[in-house]
Amino acid sequence: MALQFSSSGHRPDCGSDSSHQEYPALPKTPADNPAAPAPHFVLGVDLDGVVADFAGGLKPIAAEWLGVPEQTLTDEISYGFSEWGLDAAGGYDSLHRFAVKERELFARLPPVAGAPAALRRLTTLPDIRIRIITHRLYIRWFHKEAIRQTTDWLEGHGIPYWDLCFMRDKAAVGADLYLEDSPDNIRSLRSGGHETIVVRNSTNRDSGPGAESWDEVEALVRSGCGLANRAQGVFVVR
Repeated sequence: MALQFSSSGHRPDCGSDSSHQEYPALPKTPADNPAAPAPHFVLGVDLDGVVADFAGGLKPIAAEWLGVPEQTLTDEISYGFSEWGLDAAGGYDSLHRFAVKERELFARLPPVAGAPAALRRLTTLPDIRIRIITHRLYIRWFHKEAIRQTTDWLEGHGIPYWDLCFMRDKAAVGADLYLEDSPDNIRSLRSGGHETIVVRNSTNRDSGPGAESWDEVEALVRSGCGLANRAQGVFVVR
């Protein structure tokens, strides 16, 4: 039998207990008490293509997989890497499995230039909480290893975070502002009314305004994401 609580602190009648028992009142939220401290500002940060240079790390492994010189693979890729001709060797899923299982891709990716240091600076702000949100549980029966590689990588590059979420649906996790590079995720987040900074790369140049570098990302998070105006609910990044 589920217990239900009312805002008065009483347990309502659940149908089997005729006695009336009073329970301690539930803690009040900031909405109930305007004098209470505001909740922390949650920055939802994607990993691949935002903090980790996924394309740059995958490229030498793709060249090995395809048996071609690395320099023959373009850096101007779209989401899915169709420009690399992966279908001739089993497609992207086969390459991804090989890269993660046999070459420890997630543990060996180079960071995007400036990302670790910018996140370390941002985490010193008193109100901010960094929530890593990534869809890396892509290979069945390999989740433990994917998680290990990810946490090793984050620790090894000194990247701070309060939460680490492995989720495809980024909005389901919850954040005040998202950093994202996937065109599909950008559209989904924005259509749901979620403030999103596009971290620019070759896969998302048609996704509206974005940040071309982590210097720009940091400046937007500091001045435009609402840290200063959070009490008024003002957010200016679109």
